[in-house]
Amino acid sequence: MNKKILFSLILVLNVLASFAMADTVKPVKNYLFNRRVDEAQQDADMLDRRRNNRVDITGNEEINLQITDALFRQVDEIQLAIENDNRLKSSNEQIRSLRFLKDIVLGFNAAYRGRQLAAAQGPALIDNFRKILNANTDSQSMAPFIMEVPYEIGKITTEIFNENKGYADSKKILFLKYSVLHPERILQTIGPYVGEPFADSLIVLACKYNLGAFYNKAQDIASDVGQLIHRSNNLMVKTVAALSKTPTALFYFPFLDDILTGKKNIDSLKKYVGDGEIGYDSVGYFKLLVQTEIDYGRRLVKKDTPVAMFGPNGLRDVLQRKAITHFINPINELHEKTENVRMKAVESLSSIDLYYMMVMGESDIYTSSYKHSFTRLIQRLGKKPRTDSLLMNVNFDYFKKFIKMAANFNRLDTFLALMPADKSSLIMQAFVSNLERGTNLEDATDVADAYSSINNKGLLKSILQYVVNNEQRSIKENNERGETIYGLLKTIFLSADSTNKIDLTATIGIPSIYTLENAALSDDSARIIQQVFFYGDADGKGFFGGFRNSFSPKEWKITMKPEWVEIKSIKGKKIWIYANLPLNNDENLDDTAQIHLNEYLEENELYPSVVVHRGHSYWLPRTLERMPGGAKLIVLGSCGGYKNLNKILDICPDAHIISTKEIGKGDINTPVLTSVNQNLLAGKPLQWQNVWAALTKQFSTKDKGTRESWDAYVPPYRNLGAIFIKAYNKKMDGE
Repeated sequence: MNKKILFSLILVLNVLASFAMADTVKPVKNYLFNRRVDEAQQDADMLDRRRNNRVDITGNEEINLQITDALFRQVDEIQLAIENDNRLKSSNEQIRSLRFLKDIVLGFNAAYRGRQLAAAQGPALIDNFRKILNANTDSQSMAPFIMEVPYEIGKITTEIFNENKGYADSKKILFLKYSVLHPERILQTIGPYVGEPFADSLIVLACKYNLGAFYNKAQDIASDVGQLIHRSNNLMVKTVAALSKTPTALFYFPFLDDILTGKKNIDSLKKYVGDGEIGYDSVGYFKLLVQTEIDYGRRLVKKDTPVAMFGPNGLRDVLQRKAITHFINPINELHEKTENVRMKAVESLSSIDLYYMMVMGESDIYTSSYKHSFTRLIQRLGKKPRTDSLLMNVNFDYFKKFIKMAANFNRLDTFLALMPADKSSLIMQAFVSNLERGTNLEDATDVADAYSSINNKGLLKSILQYVVNNEQRSIKENNERGETIYGLLKTIFLSADSTNKIDLTATIGIPSIYTLENAALSDDSARIIQQVFFYGDADGKGFFGGFRNSFSPKEWKITMKPEWVEIKSIKGKKIWIYANLPLNNDENLDDTAQIHLNEYLEENELYPSVVVHRGHSYWLPRTLERMPGGAKLIVLGSCGGYKNLNKILDICPDAHIISTKEIGKGDINTPVLTSVNQNLLAGKPLQWQNVWAALTKQFSTKDKGTRESWDAYVPPYRNLGAIFIKAYNKKMDGE
């Protein structure tokens, strides 16, 4: 018998046995305190919103059984062990241990709900608790047991046993674990540990990960952390400490590696940096950043990572911000002006500068801004442009991102035509190759997104063949990750051609991408709950009125609250929509409104199955932080690529996602939402191909700008990047 199946059967039998014996094995002494443990278990039973003595909170049946076994059978065993433990001489000692047990179950419940602990870590948490409880009973330190578990588990158990003799040592261990997970937060948390032997090493790590914050701390010489920085003997730390006395130090940080080696100095950089706003050369500074990116890129190829390349205020962070601030935002904001006026900001940029401006501004650049920039990039390659030479000049830095964007904006054919056929073939092979390397799926997601945007059948056929070739290579090399990635891409790409008649639901087990049933969005009371996130900037305030007025009083009842609006259907399907008001962002009133609305929804057991983000891409991370789990339909502005797609699907694994390649537009979002709600009101399933066809017809009569913006919207069945991530996660969960 398969070992996995046998293990699952054993778990099932253990769990069922524990439930069958529940009435007979529960302790009879210390009734009140045992009862509190039972109540904590009952709270755990409701984590999946069903009272059935099971905790089904992951998509993996085996993991669900392990969690259930830990929270019920194993906790019951610990209860009995406490009652029968001869080491506990008094009732008070038993009660204290029972309180610990109650706290660990409640700790798991709270950490899971707060997304501070992965569900699958539940069994390890209970096991760690059992070990520490025994050590604590024997008056032994818990520190060795904190050392052996992940930070998330140790954090919960340490605070429960805060009187243990190893508490202080455990806190230090946890701080070190936290520092490894979040090196960018070392400076904010190292205060209590500045006198520890490990502090000097951590301060070097902090310097690498958050130069801006490091600079601020270094300026405060009187503080404990400031003194720690200034007494360091590390050359990098000493250099940054010296720079902290320079008024415009943040501008110099991206070049820190070159400053340390003497390749650049403060005086040579000052002609671009100036003194604050006086004398600052934005174009010259950006060009210097670009050249440094190319230089640092050569070092990366040799496995030599520059310390100033990554992290907040590192080279890439600054390069991206300057690309958006100095070039992309100005040409976006002038989208109604003539092309010459609009594109004035980029006239002094070379083809290489434009290349970096475009890839760094992927999430912000408008379709028309991209197309005008692309035209200029080609023009600046000369009378006989060779796009393969451009990629060679940038060391193929970000080339997969550039290829993806060119495909999304229908410029890939043009780009590939400006190089010899053998070169274009090699470049597309490279685009598709080595997707199994690295720690995430970003490159593979980019390939999937690019494929969905390509219309050239010959190119599509070539990409598919490259995917098949890499799948065969992975099989020969016994590379399971590569085999999985390329196998899924092959299946998804074949399914994109309707003539192949591939059912992804049957083939790889993901929910239908073409239809979202009305019932799937309904809660136990047959309601469809929706939550809309608005932000209190000028756009949010401007579009809120149109959003509210799009609901006809013949079909909807609108109730204004101090911090949000409630919109409820009065006929047809029961739909309740909650949208926070776009209150003053400068005073964080919109933020407060969102917090209070979330609390209201939680308290009233209103769980949104539809989530709408109405705001710029820079507000999206805040929406994602507050997005309710279990949403089945998510409507976004700019999705922000792999990073945000992955986070969305981590929170809501089965979500259908409507996104756009550029910034979401209010005059498009409102008709899209109206169409969705009209279908839902009528009790109809959302058949995305029909919905999209109707909307495309509606927008075909609009002005050119609106039509162009609509073309950038991506329906769930064409969002191949999201489909790939779903399929990959499903595959991994099943193993």
